Amino acid sequence: MKNIEPKIKKLTTDILKDYGQGRTIDKMNAFTSPDMDVVVDILDKLQKILFPGYYRNKNYHFYTAENNLQTLIEDVLFNLTKQISMYLRYLPEFSGADYHTSMERAQEIAMEFLSRIPKIRDLVETSVQAEFDGDPAAFNKDEIIFCYPGMYAIMVFRLAHEFYDLRVPMLPRIMSEYAHSKTGIDIHPGATIGRYFFIDHGTGIVVGETTIIGDNVKIYQGVTIGALSTRGGQNLRSKKRHPTIEDNVTIYSGASILGGETVIGHDSVIGGNTFITMSVPPGSNVSIKSQELHISSKGRPDAEAKDLDQSTTWFYTI
Repeated sequence: MKNIEPKIKKLTTDILKDYGQGRTIDKMNAFTSPDMDVVVDILDKLQKILFPGYYRNKNYHFYTAENNLQTLIEDVLFNLTKQISMYLRYLPEFSGADYHTSMERAQEIAMEFLSRIPKIRDLVETSVQAEFDGDPAAFNKDEIIFCYPGMYAIMVFRLAHEFYDLRVPMLPRIMSEYAHSKTGIDIHPGATIGRYFFIDHGTGIVVGETTIIGDNVKIYQGVTIGALSTRGGQNLRSKKRHPTIEDNVTIYSGASILGGETVIGHDSVIGGNTFITMSVPPGSNVSIKSQELHISSKGRPDAEAKDLDQSTTWFYTI
């Protein structure tokens, strides 16, 4: 195309002018903003620390494990400190803090987080065991660590939750949303989740910020543990909006459990596609009566078949 250069120049000028309107999307502080790529790299290195025999640098040998681990920790500490210092500026008390103050506090947080690695590894190990015990399709635990999206989502949640607990803004959400994009499993880092947490298949699972989940809970694909309503917007911040799931509960695919006052009692089984907005006593088996199946012959509608749109009992039970 002839005379393309002046047209590109004009487009550039016009877009630069559009940047100058002072809107949220006009920010251009690239050198002081969090870096998604760095966060993903940190997650990758933390995965190597959590699973040293599974995700390790292939250039390293096992007999130098101590040096390799120290190198990894130093790398994570350096990059994590720099990233956290940027996120701290979103807190009112650090909005006007100087570089030294932000970096000093960021390093303290990074060190505290790294000191929690043994606790995180212990929790992750319980999920590996739960996945293996609960899934007859699992060949061995190595397959779970390498292949299961639920395992990856749980690992990232455990890491992100510690940053949430340490009051680091945004970083835990970036981590959890990265895992969400990889696995289709959306676990808010603010959720409280006990030991031996098991996700089977996983795609479409949503776990809200104020959810409390006990020990030995199993969740299948498509489950939503969410808020009953978010119409209150920011006024609902820090309020209990999501359910409590007690110990030894199984929730089958497609179930929706909503509301901050909703409690699923221990040792309950929640059937597939159920919709729950009230508490369930311990030991319950919750299901929806199955829709009776009618099959028409030669493409002609069965006169006895109910209109699914008008039916209130089309949910199936697992």
